Amino acid sequence: MALLVLIVLGTTLGWLSSIIARTEEPGEILRQVAAGLLVALVAGVLSNSGVILGGLSLVALGIALAATVGALVIYHALVRDRIEA
Repeated sequence: MALLVLIVLGTTLGWLSSIIARTEEPGEILRQVAAGLLVALVAGVLSNSGVILGGLSLVALGIALAATVGALVIYHALVRDRIEA
C-alpha cells in the first residue's frame, strides 16, 4: 500500500508543479512528474525504514511530501535560471 501511496503522491505533486509553473511542453511536464515520483519514492522508503510494501507511517508520508515539494522547488529554480541565462 505504501508503494501505491508514494506513486500517487509523487506524480500528483509533479503534475501540480507543472500547472503552477505554467509548463506547456510535454517533455518538461514528464520530467517534472518523473522527478516528483522519484523523490517521493526515495524519501518515503528511506523514512519508512526501508519498507515499501507494508504500511506507510504518517511521519514517512510527511517527509516524502516535504522532500518532494522541496526538490520540485529547487528543480524549478534551476530550470528557470537556465532558461533566462
